[in-house]
Amino acid sequence: MNIAIYPGTFDPITFGHIDVIKKSIKIFDKVIVATTDNSNKNYHFSIDERLNIIDNSLFKDLKLNKNQIKVVSFDDLTIDLCKKYKANTIIRGLRAVSDFEYEFQLAGMNRKLNNNIETIFLMSDVENQIISSKFVKEIVKLGGDIKKFTTKSTIKSLKAKTDNYE
Repeated sequence: MNIAIYPGTFDPITFGHIDVIKKSIKIFDKVIVATTDNSNKNYHFSIDERLNIIDNSLFKDLKLNKNQIKVVSFDDLTIDLCKKYKANTIIRGLRAVSDFEYEFQLAGMNRKLNNNIETIFLMSDVENQIISSKFVKEIVKLGGDIKKFTTKSTIKSLKAKTDNYE
């Protein structure tokens, strides 16, 4: 079985992330969507909330195949997660050239840690390349409409955390 890991914070998951997931399941037999609880970041949603939002977005809202996608949390190295799930590929999403330098360095470090692990970069569709979790949270905070950027489950969760969402 050809398995890939798609790691990220997904705080919250957006249509950009979902595009990468949809493209990944066309390439791999199974994609592990792995959200981390890295203590270096200040998250809007807890790890359990993010797991729930991702699950609801992918399987309830979009009706994607649970046999092809597994949603997990992790707090160790991505290469260790690859070993755990017998994955030989890490998927990373790219939105713009500005993402590339960081992603290139990260891929190089992962390769140095385990040269059997490849990183592939996938881009979301053009209309979703501008979307970021940071902007989605900011738009909600300022009372804007985010229906074009994320799923119903994510909107519902953001609404529950943000009083002024319309």
